[in-house]
Amino acid sequence: MTHLNSLDVQLAQELGDFTDDDLDVVFTPKECRTLQPSLPEEGVELDPHVRDCVQTYIREWLIVNRKSMKPKVCYSKKKKDKTHCFLSQAGPRHLNVLCDVSGKGPVTACDFDLRSLQPDKRLENLLQQVSAEDFEKQNEEARRTNRQAELFALYPSVDEVGAAVSILESEDSESHVDNCIFFSFYDRFEIEIEPLFASIALYDVKERKKISENFHCDLNSDQFKGFLRAHTPSVDASSLARSAVFSVTYPSSDIYLVVKIEKVLQQGEIGDCAEPYLVIKESDGGKSKDKIEKLKLQAESFCQRLGKYRMPFAWAPISLSSFFNVSTLEREVTDVDSVVGRSSVGERRTLAQSRRLSERALSLEENGLGSNFKTSTLSVSSFFKQEGDRLSDEDLFKFLADYKRSSSLQRRVKSIPGLLRLEISTAPEIINCCLTPEMLPVKPFPENRTRPHKEILEFPTREVYVPHTVYRNLLYVYPQRLNFVNKLASARNITIKIQFMCGEDACSAMPVIFGKSSGPEFLQEVYTAVTYHNKSPDFYEEVKIKLPAKLTVNHHLLFTFYHISCQQKQGASVETLLGYSWLPILLNERLQTGSYCLPVALEKLPPNYSMHSAEKVPLQNPPIKWAEGHKGVFNIEVQAVSSVHTQDNHLEKFFTLCHSLESQVTFPIRVLDQKISEMALEHELKLSIICLNSSRLEPLVLFLHLVLDKLFQLSVQPMVIAGQTANFSQFAFESVVAIANSLHNSKDLSKDQHGRNCLLASYVHYVFRLPELQRDVPKSGAPTALPDPRYHTYGRTSAAAVSSKLLQARVMSSSNPDLAGTHSAADEEVKNIMSSKHFHEELALQMVVSTGMVRETVFKYAWFFFELLVKSMAQHVHNMDKQDSFRRTRFSDRFMDDITTIVNVVTSEIAALLVKPQKENEQAEKMNISLAFFLYDLLSLMDRGFVFNLIRHYCNQLSAKLNNLPTLISMRLEFLRILCSHEHYLNLNLFFMNADTAPTSPCPSISSQNSSSCSSFQDQKIASMFDLTSEYRQQHFLTGLLFTELAAALDAEGEGISKVQRKAVSAIHSLLSSHDLDPRCVKPEVKVKIAALYLPLVGIILDALPQLCDFTVADTRRYRTSGSDEEQEGAGAINQNVALAIAGNHFNLKTSGIVLSSLPYKQYNMLNADTTRNLMICFLWIMKNADQSLIRKWIADLPSMQLNRILDLLFICVLCFEYKGKQNSDKVSTQVLQKSRDVKARLEEALLRGEGARGEMMRRRAPGNDRFPGLNENLRWKKEQTHWRQANEKLDKTKAELDQEALISGNLATEAHLIILDMQENIIQASSALDCKDSLLGGVLRVLVNSLNCDQSSTYLTHCFATLRALITKFGDLLFEEEVEQCFDLCHQVLHHCSSSMDVTRSQACATLYLLMRFSFGATSNFARVKMQVTMSLASLVGRAPDFNEEHLRRSLRTILAYSEEDTAMQMTPFPTQVEELLCNLNSILYDTVKMREFQEDPEMLMDLMYRIAKSYQASPDLRLTWLQNMAEKHTKKKCYTEAAMCLVHAAALVAEYLSMLEDHSYLPVGSVSFQNISSNVLEESVVSDDTLSPDEDGVCAGQYFTESGLVGLLEQAAELFSTGGLYETVNEVYKLVIPILEAHREFRKLTLTHSKLQRAFDSIVNKDHKRMFGTYFRVGFFGSKFGDLDEQEFVYKEPAITKLPEISHRLEAFYGQCFGAEFVEVIKDSTPVDKTKLDPNKAYIQITFVEPYFDEYEMKDRVTYFEKNFNLRRFMYTTPFTLEGRPRGELHEQYRRNTVLTTMHAFPYIKTRISVIQKEEFVLTPIEVAIEDMKKKTLQLAVAINQEPPDPKMLQMVLQGSVGATVNQGPLEVAQVFLAEIPADPKLYRHHNKLRLCFKEFIMRCGEAVEKNKRLITADQREYQQELKKNYSKLKENLRPMIERKIPELYKPIFRIESQKRDSFHRSSFRKCETQLSQGS
Repeated sequence: MTHLNSLDVQLAQELGDFTDDDLDVVFTPKECRTLQPSLPEEGVELDPHVRDCVQTYIREWLIVNRKSMKPKVCYSKKKKDKTHCFLSQAGPRHLNVLCDVSGKGPVTACDFDLRSLQPDKRLENLLQQVSAEDFEKQNEEARRTNRQAELFALYPSVDEVGAAVSILESEDSESHVDNCIFFSFYDRFEIEIEPLFASIALYDVKERKKISENFHCDLNSDQFKGFLRAHTPSVDASSLARSAVFSVTYPSSDIYLVVKIEKVLQQGEIGDCAEPYLVIKESDGGKSKDKIEKLKLQAESFCQRLGKYRMPFAWAPISLSSFFNVSTLEREVTDVDSVVGRSSVGERRTLAQSRRLSERALSLEENGLGSNFKTSTLSVSSFFKQEGDRLSDEDLFKFLADYKRSSSLQRRVKSIPGLLRLEISTAPEIINCCLTPEMLPVKPFPENRTRPHKEILEFPTREVYVPHTVYRNLLYVYPQRLNFVNKLASARNITIKIQFMCGEDACSAMPVIFGKSSGPEFLQEVYTAVTYHNKSPDFYEEVKIKLPAKLTVNHHLLFTFYHISCQQKQGASVETLLGYSWLPILLNERLQTGSYCLPVALEKLPPNYSMHSAEKVPLQNPPIKWAEGHKGVFNIEVQAVSSVHTQDNHLEKFFTLCHSLESQVTFPIRVLDQKISEMALEHELKLSIICLNSSRLEPLVLFLHLVLDKLFQLSVQPMVIAGQTANFSQFAFESVVAIANSLHNSKDLSKDQHGRNCLLASYVHYVFRLPELQRDVPKSGAPTALPDPRYHTYGRTSAAAVSSKLLQARVMSSSNPDLAGTHSAADEEVKNIMSSKHFHEELALQMVVSTGMVRETVFKYAWFFFELLVKSMAQHVHNMDKQDSFRRTRFSDRFMDDITTIVNVVTSEIAALLVKPQKENEQAEKMNISLAFFLYDLLSLMDRGFVFNLIRHYCNQLSAKLNNLPTLISMRLEFLRILCSHEHYLNLNLFFMNADTAPTSPCPSISSQNSSSCSSFQDQKIASMFDLTSEYRQQHFLTGLLFTELAAALDAEGEGISKVQRKAVSAIHSLLSSHDLDPRCVKPEVKVKIAALYLPLVGIILDALPQLCDFTVADTRRYRTSGSDEEQEGAGAINQNVALAIAGNHFNLKTSGIVLSSLPYKQYNMLNADTTRNLMICFLWIMKNADQSLIRKWIADLPSMQLNRILDLLFICVLCFEYKGKQNSDKVSTQVLQKSRDVKARLEEALLRGEGARGEMMRRRAPGNDRFPGLNENLRWKKEQTHWRQANEKLDKTKAELDQEALISGNLATEAHLIILDMQENIIQASSALDCKDSLLGGVLRVLVNSLNCDQSSTYLTHCFATLRALITKFGDLLFEEEVEQCFDLCHQVLHHCSSSMDVTRSQACATLYLLMRFSFGATSNFARVKMQVTMSLASLVGRAPDFNEEHLRRSLRTILAYSEEDTAMQMTPFPTQVEELLCNLNSILYDTVKMREFQEDPEMLMDLMYRIAKSYQASPDLRLTWLQNMAEKHTKKKCYTEAAMCLVHAAALVAEYLSMLEDHSYLPVGSVSFQNISSNVLEESVVSDDTLSPDEDGVCAGQYFTESGLVGLLEQAAELFSTGGLYETVNEVYKLVIPILEAHREFRKLTLTHSKLQRAFDSIVNKDHKRMFGTYFRVGFFGSKFGDLDEQEFVYKEPAITKLPEISHRLEAFYGQCFGAEFVEVIKDSTPVDKTKLDPNKAYIQITFVEPYFDEYEMKDRVTYFEKNFNLRRFMYTTPFTLEGRPRGELHEQYRRNTVLTTMHAFPYIKTRISVIQKEEFVLTPIEVAIEDMKKKTLQLAVAINQEPPDPKMLQMVLQGSVGATVNQGPLEVAQVFLAEIPADPKLYRHHNKLRLCFKEFIMRCGEAVEKNKRLITADQREYQQELKKNYSKLKENLRPMIERKIPELYKPIFRIESQKRDSFHRSSFRKCETQLSQGS
């Protein structure tokens, strides 16, 4: 065996060597609420049962603890003080005035001198010559300093799918949560004349139940107390309470607090006694004062005489419904809190309920006493008088029900004025100076307090299932009714004296009755209140008695009945004896409770009367004289609240029989009403054990701890009964199983999240201890106890057989196998064996041999039996002091066999359940978890090799039986995850010490493969360390299993697998997280070892690469749309580059030469964002902590393909851990849903990667590209699902928490990216020697550029730029030759950081950019390409990035200039001048484009500016293209899809121009001319000017778009956008250009796609034709000097369809109001020409008019379709009505109209949404021409309505009604009468007159057609309407006929020949002035 070196041994010991045991048995004293525990009175010998109960209640908890539980660290607590500075993303936004654009032409660049600026600080060593190796070394040292030690401290903890802690601190069962209310009382009546006494209790009207005991208090003054001094022997402090705590377990709105007031007995009815209170008012002054004094004297006299008797007086109900408001009622009674050792049911765990007076609502807080704890005062101003004949509880409930319903009660019952003030609040957690219901002082109890508070015992309305944990023994006696109607006349004022007697003589009355207020604490007797002159009185007394612990047959309740003489008679005593009754406390040695109707004896009772019950007294001599002939006349109820008396027959019998076994008893013994002989004892006990489960659930729960203790005692206690050995273990076990079953099945009992019954869980955790065996208790009939031989007779001989049979049959006979076992006599060997009978062995055996239902239940609730096993084993080990001995010898082999059997059976049970339908799965999961926790605990107790074997069996058995992969993996994962949370997990896996303590791996070959993971690596291939090999699995058993499951989960397919994958990843994640935060693993060398253990995970992650979440989709950039292509691509790098590489890689290993597209595409199950993140953080942790030299060696050996995979992984990591910033959280949810996001993303995808030249290049490069068809579509649209969950959880956090979170996530981002950077450095260094460094270099650069594109801290950026500079110096030439695209991205990002507001970042970026230029110059002596790239980057940056700052960028340009001036080595070259040229050029572009920033808020102005800038780049095609794309993107954001598409069409035309210069292919479009069908505007892209660059020049047109595929990409994207914008006809035109190119390239797949898109477009045209919405147009004129150069400009604005005039008006008014101030902006409402002189020069005026497209008649021939009438529009018209007098409207004959036709500079749609007006024509129509126009319009409407298909009756009727309706104002008839009634005098108007006549002719014809058509369409109910229409039509026709038929004869005389060519259509000529028309026509 190889020995470990000393370092390893030392490390292992530090990690906690595991020779010690982990489990520690601790005795914890129970916490006692009271100063003294509640115990029975001293000096009494207790019954065994009472003794057991008390023992159970006071003994300590026994808890098995883990010595070294791993610390759970919550990440948010772990504050890292290191902060990294992040760029602030959102700056303030300014609105700028629009008038500072100088000049109308292209924006000119100002010659802003860079040299006037101050440069930033330069990096000192930038220009020094340093070798690349030294440079790298310096960088590495810098990166290593000031790093975070624990990565997981920064990472949010994973939501565990189930926690892995064995007992999740079981709840302490007895702490029972109530709503506790704290009351303080104050009362007074209108007059105070006598002492009054109050008793207060809670009643539930709905349940008709009194729900608390009485609280007695009085508020009498010392004067009144003096009246009673003679009757008050002493006053104990405990009786002075005026405040009480009431508990309510089941709150309800029907709970009332009832206050009953009594007074001292006096002569007279209650009404008479109340009279003074009703009549006299203290405020009446003199007279009444005398009366009051008189009454006081009277009261004093009867108090002295009758002071010990009371009479009912008044009562008041108070509803508590407002206190138990809905929020309380709906609360489930909360599960018991897990506070160890809280005792007593009476304990009040209160909820702080603050009460607002106004709302009377108790709001619940869960945190003890809240700071908002308020008290409210309730006042009751009147009391109801008690009615002597209605005092019972029944009557009270009727009263309360009436009271609740209405106020009728107030009318019926007299009320007494008074004032009762109650202060009500929720009880605080701790109340000083409080007494329990037994009068025990509760902690804290200050000595000096005189007036305590009292806790009032609750009588809950339903059962409360909480086991007893304190001694309580109370009896409540309720006398109810006495019937002495037929009794002598003397029995009128009746009282009952109640005593608790321990014998029959008078002195036997015990002082155990609790006193009332202002008196002794305990009394010997108590009197009921007297109802005056009532022979059958009702009583409402409650007598509370403290029961003695030892009750005998002599104890009884004695009732003595008296008549009380209220009048004082000479010599007569106050009391007259009427009779006696009694009630024995025990019946058959069982406490008597319930309702009784007792007879009353009229004479002194005979001796020994108490031995019998009053009803069954044997005949006496002399006979007893009974009232009513021994009939029951006295009703009474007795209730016990006791934690020693079970009040359940089954339990009573069981306990009695158990005690008869334990102690000396004389047989036969009496149990309830049967006698049991010694022979029958065994049978009866077995019966009672079986019947235990039949007892009621409540008593069973109350005595649960004792019952289980007794059963466990019976299962191991050897018993000898009547000389025979009795064996109860099987019965006891089965009874425990039955109890466990009924507790789990009860609906009323709570369960924890694992479905475990809370009562059992807390029993095992706190209460259970090994049964103490009573050895050699002599029994009658046998000198010594014989041990039970069973464990070794039946059980053992066939144990092996049984276990195998069990597994085969799975059900055995349910007959008791025990009975067959032959009992051997007292033989020595058996005795010895028996002396070592242990509970854990017995329990295991019973579990193994159980059968049938019992067996099923055992395994169903296996957790309980497992916990029992573990706890008993731990105690066994503790007791035997075996902790030092070898684990193998701790437990017997037989026991180990049993454990093996149990594990096998449970496993097969789990497998069997999983095969069943779904609902059984949950049960299987629970069993699986229980089994895992069991083995987890066994690892701490038993031989680990043995446990490992069990684990292996488990895994194999499940695999063999399950074929559903997700379920199988899920089960095993859950199982392993619990095992791996073991505190010695690392030791179990990492180091094997020596043979004795090493947990031998279950694999037999361990001896040959025991070299530990820390042994030297030389002898094995490093690469295999990163793979999951079989050697690894043998050596690192648990980790190997876990990795196997992870790999299987990731590789699996099928339904539900993603949940399993999530579970697998989070298991690994939590493991690593726990190592990282484990204080034992702080040392770096320990972490290196741990990381080495996890190296195979790297291999697994690399294999899972295609499944990782695509973060380029998930994180659509929120703040920056600047962008390198990485960012812009939207569909994400993983889909194209990464995925293609993966696709190739995945198979290339085997099939290097084959075309991979032929291979089947494996459909991977994609991981979601969270799972990917968790997996990535694990990868980074390993990379951070592993031995770096080892990683380098590994990388050096890897094939380049694998290296590419690692780079792809790093690429994903970069996106994964991007810093999201604070403000991210709120914005995510709204932005996710914007549809425009999707369209924009698709636009970017096609523009910038998907279909561009680079995409083309990637496709050519990577074989097997077709394996990822449609991947984009699959992933693209899942945005809503992929946002990181945390986004929406932040809403309810405080600002401080959010800041803290942002800080931590910032630190995480920095640390993660630094680890990624370390890895890249490793790759660069390791691959320097490799041949494939060019492709690797591209990969590294891609990751670096991508990381620069994320929001990063200045710390990271410093290191990242240093690495970039190292790369440039080391591989400069390669970079500029090979990685053209990457260079562009790099320039873009570096330039972006040059505009950073952080000085550090800026100086780093400047240095990098300068170095880039310098090396590119060195590489080619002309850095035109870099110049071009930097220029384009700048244009793109300024156009897109909202967080860009030109001031900082200028400063950076100045810094670069400074570098070039200081660079001595380059001074002799043309480099410095070229740099200066470039910088000046950049500066001027910057100036131009910065203008745009000022108009960010004005979309139209912004587009105008962008348009001008793009125009100014006419000579620089690359930049013009960039700007057109910028414009497209802006339009897409605004949802102007048509305009965006036009921008792309223009871009495509530009590309086409340059392509036609380069190559002459017939299939390519011939420059921009080919695009005319799409838009006439495109011709402006034609290249005609002389200054155009030749495309051959270096660096010009080198972009990715100036290729055929680039052109196709632009056109396809344009087609998409046209389609989105609804211009389907244009889609066709676009594809006409695309199809020839695709055909030439034989791209048939794409052609298929294209034609399917065309088909969709044509379908849309067919289906949607008239439903389509095109733009709405408005003419907008600006007037006023405030507008600057917009003044007097007119534009036509294109707005979305259905935009109403008020909408655009409001938008522009609001916008300009913001710019100039609302008071300076005015909208001109009409469309008349504006007179500039009449306007206020200080105001800005906007005139907005709705305009419609205008076409000449000849145009209408070509514009047939709806689309054609809305496309390619340049002319628009609006009309303005006017009269010659200046009014807009007038009579028909004076109504003129002005038609204005506007012509715009370009045709709509164009690349912007507003176009300036370049020409304006006006035509005036005379009144008759207006009439002609109107009639034509009407006729056309009719024609349309008639010919509509399908016909629309409603539309037709509407038009018809407007034409022939009788009431139409200024209708057709009126028009005819005005213009056609007479032939005009002026011959010039002849032609118009005739035209109008013909119009009417056509009109009336159309009306006729319409009426006929309507006749065919109407329904029966519209016939009348049709008649009406027809009548109106006929009338109209009649009226019009003479006018229509009258022709102007002059027009028809052929005076001279009319030249036909001069006849123009009316439409055309009508717009000429009237004179010209007539000259032609005359």
